[in-house]
Amino acid sequence: MNIPTTLLQNKKILLGVTGSIACYKSLELVRLFVKAGAEVRVVMSESAKKFITPLTFETLTSNRVLDDVSESWVDDFNHIKTTEWADTFVIAPATANTMAKLAHGIADTMLLQCALAYSGQKILAPSANTNMLDNPITQENLKILQNSHYTFVDTQIKELACKTVGDGAMAEPINIFWNTTQALLKDEFWSDRSVIVTGGGTVEKIDDVRFISNFSSGKMASAMAAALYCKGANVTLISTKFDTGLPAHIKTIEVQETEEMHVSVVNSIDLIKAKVKKQPFLFMAAAVSDYVPANKKNGKLKKDSIGENWELKLTKNRDILASINKENITVVGFKAEMDIKSAKENATKMLKNKNIDAVCLNVLKDSSSFGTDTNEVEFITKEGSTLIPSAQKLEIAFKILENAKSV
Repeated sequence: MNIPTTLLQNKKILLGVTGSIACYKSLELVRLFVKAGAEVRVVMSESAKKFITPLTFETLTSNRVLDDVSESWVDDFNHIKTTEWADTFVIAPATANTMAKLAHGIADTMLLQCALAYSGQKILAPSANTNMLDNPITQENLKILQNSHYTFVDTQIKELACKTVGDGAMAEPINIFWNTTQALLKDEFWSDRSVIVTGGGTVEKIDDVRFISNFSSGKMASAMAAALYCKGANVTLISTKFDTGLPAHIKTIEVQETEEMHVSVVNSIDLIKAKVKKQPFLFMAAAVSDYVPANKKNGKLKKDSIGENWELKLTKNRDILASINKENITVVGFKAEMDIKSAKENATKMLKNKNIDAVCLNVLKDSSSFGTDTNEVEFITKEGSTLIPSAQKLEIAFKILENAKSV
């Protein structure tokens, strides 16, 4: 996924790095933060400096590294002023030793002093051998930290530095990035709200080796899901295609044919309505085929049996958006048009014909418009419309969400 350079603009992130072999991944995490527009400062433990020199982080952040020997009280380069500066504090990697000390308020290093001084939400990305992580003492420490303004980015199962395979490897930098972004961008309106997003072009089988479909890439739906995650929503993404680098906590359901998508949408709506706290949303960005093969064949059709000419019979497909029950759910449709003269009129008719709350209109130039990283959308409701100028799709998604709040 293409992450905009303004996503974390004006955000200040303090990154703590402790003595684990996983700290090499912290370099990639810093790169992601900086590329997204954040200002980053790093505080290192003395053990971390055995793996990576402070100069490396200083080069990537353009800021001095704070450690046990560099603290200064003649300016703001100390554990009090630095933590007052930060919007969030991320410790990645966090060793079992560090977490034990954090859980018991021990502050015998600069990094631990920063953690004790920082009063906001702190994010930990643990890294430890499986036995160390599973140790009852470590597990008890994790419970203490969870009740003390710490959130965790779950470890992963893979081959560890000790050459054994097990749980304890630090989460991938992109997952820590998304967790941090959510902490910085969470919106009360979307927080804990259940939202369904559909995407991609449906795949309608002719036989077991052929199908009809369209050029939809699913990138806009993935961008919508990522933006909703960043705002704190509980997201279900139902799609035939997914962009790379999505937040790990987005629930994804892969489908192909229209009927699969229809069943998944209906079941997901029923599920979120059963436990609704805030009115849920549905963003229907999927490009559902208008027609499907009338007679789907098992196996492979042979050209010898078809002959010189093949007349493929199609029938009108189910209209998912028009047919689903929209009671107590806000629905935003997406419409792609090529005729600029009739595009807005057709999109406006869609509001009434499909009984939905808003439409995102995208006027395409030609087939090359599909799969791009940018988009231009007009957000249309019965009250009027707002043009969202061309930008990266994740930026467009955030602006759609702002408009959707007033639907």
